[in-house]
Amino acid sequence: MMKVVVGTRGSKLALTQTNWVIDQLKERNPQVEFEVKIIKTKGDLIQHLSLDKIGDKGLFVKEIEQQLLDKEIDIAVHSMKDMPSTLPAGLRFAGTPEREDPRDVLILKEGYKNIDDLPRGAKIGTGSKRRKYQLLKYRPDLEIVPIRGNIDTRIQKIKDENLDGIVLAAAGMIRAGMTEQISYYFPVDLMVPAPAQGALAIEIRENDLEIESLVNSIKDEVTQVRVAAERGFLIGVNGSCHVPMGAYCEIVGDQLKLTGLYGNEEGSKLVIKTLEGSIESPIDLGVELAQLVLKEYENYEG
Repeated sequence: MMKVVVGTRGSKLALTQTNWVIDQLKERNPQVEFEVKIIKTKGDLIQHLSLDKIGDKGLFVKEIEQQLLDKEIDIAVHSMKDMPSTLPAGLRFAGTPEREDPRDVLILKEGYKNIDDLPRGAKIGTGSKRRKYQLLKYRPDLEIVPIRGNIDTRIQKIKDENLDGIVLAAAGMIRAGMTEQISYYFPVDLMVPAPAQGALAIEIRENDLEIESLVNSIKDEVTQVRVAAERGFLIGVNGSCHVPMGAYCEIVGDQLKLTGLYGNEEGSKLVIKTLEGSIESPIDLGVELAQLVLKEYENYEG
């Protein structure tokens, strides 16, 4: 029997995502045995600092990638939005499974139903500049409070830190079976999601054809195209977690419609543009939109 070791972070959400991937793979490959290996990353170990203070994208992946290169594990499961724009030599993505809801959501304290319900000066928790500056663009009166931690920890902070609400990814809440706690789903034109939000990244060794074929049994073509366009934008702007940056791709007929967001660290510059292009070349569309956005960013008048 073929045995496959799957590496993941140890958070409740990471394990839920990994077990979901294994269940999907088992369904199509019942002859394969899977083992989960939990790996601690720098992002897990340093909890007292905001993400942009301790490094760049890749905080939750480097240690896992090292074990993949060292052949300690055969597959790594990550949230695609945590992945840097380039992968280490010797590693690549296998097929991407079907994406969960890519939107951001509000979890509000009792009595509030949506973003327009919130009183002036309401306190909203998020550790993301992308979320912070889009919130402030829509509601400049809000007070944005930095928070970190897993889903449960963040929700608990509504009580502990007397917040009116927090922003999280819909995908995490849905995968964790906590949809009843979602108060409000942000429309993507109000809050452009992070590139590839809601999609899972399955990373493998470059020349491991047996594992690649195994993972590709759960590949979803629609997700693959949308994620490629959004990551094309990420590559084009060379995005980091220090600046607000987002991308969202829709398929309209045989065309792609891609929206990109890019700003500066202080949020005083924020550019959002949309571009349509061929479904055949999603990465090129992402890079082209990135160039347009960066050009407008350079000439930004506010």
